Amino acid sequence: MISLTVASRANPAIVLPVVLSAAYAMRHGLRVRVVFEDVVLLKSRNSLEVVTAGGDCIVGEAILDFFYRAMNDCFAREQTEVDEWLRRCASLVPDDYKALCKPVEELESHLTLRSYMVGYSLTLADIVIWGALRGNPAIVGLRRNSLNIVRWFSFIEDTNDWITETVAGFQSRARQRKAAASAAGANYNISLGNTENGIVCRFPPEPSGYLHIGHAKAALLNSYFAHEYGARKGILICRFDDTNPSKESREFQDSILHDLTLLGVVPDRISYSSDYFQQMYEACVELIKAGKAYADNTVSEVMRDQRRRGIASVCRTMSIDKSLAGFEAMKSGTEDGRQWCIRAKISVNDVNKALRDPVIYRCNHQPHHRTGTAWKIYPTYDFCTPFMDSIEQVTHALRTNEYRDRNAQYNWMQDAMGLRRVEIWDFSRLNFVRTVLSKRKLTSIVESGAVWGWDDPRMPTVRGVRRRGCTISALRQFILEQGPSQNIVNMDWTRLWAINKKHIDPIAARYTAIPKAKVVTAWVDGIDANSVAEMPKHKNPGLGMKRVVFGKEILLGQDDARLLKEYEVITDELGKRNCYRGIHRLSNRRYIPSSAETRSTI
Repeated sequence: MISLTVASRANPAIVLPVVLSAAYAMRHGLRVRVVFEDVVLLKSRNSLEVVTAGGDCIVGEAILDFFYRAMNDCFAREQTEVDEWLRRCASLVPDDYKALCKPVEELESHLTLRSYMVGYSLTLADIVIWGALRGNPAIVGLRRNSLNIVRWFSFIEDTNDWITETVAGFQSRARQRKAAASAAGANYNISLGNTENGIVCRFPPEPSGYLHIGHAKAALLNSYFAHEYGARKGILICRFDDTNPSKESREFQDSILHDLTLLGVVPDRISYSSDYFQQMYEACVELIKAGKAYADNTVSEVMRDQRRRGIASVCRTMSIDKSLAGFEAMKSGTEDGRQWCIRAKISVNDVNKALRDPVIYRCNHQPHHRTGTAWKIYPTYDFCTPFMDSIEQVTHALRTNEYRDRNAQYNWMQDAMGLRRVEIWDFSRLNFVRTVLSKRKLTSIVESGAVWGWDDPRMPTVRGVRRRGCTISALRQFILEQGPSQNIVNMDWTRLWAINKKHIDPIAARYTAIPKAKVVTAWVDGIDANSVAEMPKHKNPGLGMKRVVFGKEILLGQDDARLLKEYEVITDELGKRNCYRGIHRLSNRRYIPSSAETRSTI
């Protein structure tokens, strides 16, 4: 028997023609077992694999030729023409509109006055070409505008019911997969391009504070797409964007690495922007020499107003030599150099204000926690990020959509420096109602002494929510359920704590406690001595037993005590014993009868 294994997550334009070919072969006497695996690529790194009756393994495009040769033993066809169309099937696979135009035009011309691809009856050529057209969504528009293709396509479908049944079975697997993803709360099928050789993502935290849950989302999503998305396992880079020595420290750097470990995020490589200061300096010099950047000593308040109003700085037309001299003064750390900054020469009045000559280098004389006082100038985020992403071979820059206005600026920087472009995918920022997630504001809260520190249970940091009782597994699940969606939503904390409860409930032992403030003491008559009983910690017996003491003296919380009414009749949990003033469901052996002493105490 022939065995065909199909990667059901692979490109339908590739696998559907082969699946239909297998069904066609079975209708003509071949015994074929079709197995679907829920993966993008099989272990052989192919989307399709055939094992013949003799044990030979066939992969890729050779599978179509194998099926045709196997069926040729049964009936002779115009072999040369069929072989030609089996080869040309690959030209209908790309998802690029321009690449599809020519093969579709050739197919349209070929089908003029023809009911079948070859000869006067159905052949494997009809099956594979029909399957490629059916499996490639990019070809739908071209197909509908081609009269001969529409006629032939409908004719093949209408005269072969088994084709419709095979396609329906193939599509049902995709629907089940999407339904499962929807039930899980997130859709990770965002159709990232250029993933064949693996994805290289980066998580670029600034070491100026502890990770909060917004950073945790970025870290987990980048980790997911680097290690679990696409055909091959990719690479995750943790890059410390240490370009602002005024706010950064080694303490924050170490805490970020520790928190990433807690989250289960394991970078394949750790890098530092500060390791590339020399290269970035040289790249900025080249921008100035090319007339794509200039030095500006406009006062910051005036510069901000000019950018807002779309007014050019007087320094914009300054000569290249003067701009280079200003940049050198900045690098030397002179008093005059402190007055300058470097701006990219993009636009003065673009509608997108992120393109209005952004600052790309500025002075800072604070010692750097890694490079010390070696540098007096530092690149801004707008310059550093596109530079680093490109030279570190990042393939996909995943970041929150608060930077969407900067995407055009990001691309401009890479083009201006002659660097490889990096594909951008932006996802929604994780927002919580009544919660501050701005690192600047969180830093202010910590420095003001309003909280104990970054790990205060009231803080939305990874360490803060952990101290408040949130498990790391619950936090991971909550964040991954949000997925890479671009929809902006304000989340409620109750959702996180509901998930956390599901994680904790099966493993948390049960103990009894009451608030210590204003505790109420009651005494039970009829008990001469204390006794100890072994009680289960949880309905799960695996958590063991606990020792519970039963005695004359019982402590009640103030709120519970206030609910007791004078002469109220209370029964035990079995409903067999009556008493006044009692605790319901305490024990079938323990009760609090009415007494002057009890009443006065309560």
